Amino acid sequence: MAMRLFCGRWARSVDDHGEPVSQARRPHGKPTEDRKLLRRGPYADTSFLDSDAWRALRIMGEFIEGFDSLAELGAAISIFGSARIPKDHPYALAAEDLAGKLAKAGITVITGGGPGVMEAANRGAAQAGGVSVGLGIELPHEQAVNEWCNLVLNFRYFFARKTMFVKYAQGFVIFPGGFGTLDELFESVTLVQTGKIDHFPIILFGKRYWSRLLDFLADPVAKEGMIATADLGLLRMTDDNDEAVKWILEAFAAAEQARVEAAVSPKGAEHEVAHQERKEQRAARPD
Repeated sequence: MAMRLFCGRWARSVDDHGEPVSQARRPHGKPTEDRKLLRRGPYADTSFLDSDAWRALRIMGEFIEGFDSLAELGAAISIFGSARIPKDHPYALAAEDLAGKLAKAGITVITGGGPGVMEAANRGAAQAGGVSVGLGIELPHEQAVNEWCNLVLNFRYFFARKTMFVKYAQGFVIFPGGFGTLDELFESVTLVQTGKIDHFPIILFGKRYWSRLLDFLADPVAKEGMIATADLGLLRMTDDNDEAVKWILEAFAAAEQARVEAAVSPKGAEHEVAHQERKEQRAARPD
């Protein structure tokens, strides 16, 4: 049992043998922690790299790097869509045109940094002189971030990357795509529906591609009460880039007005933000 010995104003812990606890915890013949820390391979034990504690630090590092790099982006839109389509596909051409229009309006374009729709959007933004962000992800079949990104971040963890898409964008444009695209679509709808993020526009580009999904959400999903009918209004669908830009600019203007109102609210900005969160939760869950 450890005891504390007092010598004047100082105290130290000792074990049953009278040795300082710090010494007792390190058996004789075992190197100090400093020695082990500064030791290089091949003698160093690197198994800690696969521990959850080390992963937690990596995850924290990804969040810090993302926050530091993207904090000053300003107005931004995230564009999602298939990585599988060629450069001359109509959806790729439309994504490039839309991103160019957004860049000329002073709006940053954020993508996953991959090929297909993402590369087209990054190309459109970069060629228009705008900020073209690519948020890459480590995948089993490695894909490099496309050359049109002028601000690049690479992530190991999907959830850290997805936070950046949502935190730093004020709208989503979803082009036709597969599971990854659908994942981003439904996550964004969920966050808006629950009031976790501002009610920003979620625009589906390509009526032919998306119309059957909206039909499914209307019947059976909404019809059977799995979502509120009002929630269908969270999604807009278009084949017209000018219409998409118009919706985005209108949403930006409304968000700015809400920010001004919150700033001058007699109850304080934080109270107003909380009120806005409750208001924007489209449908409360049943008791």
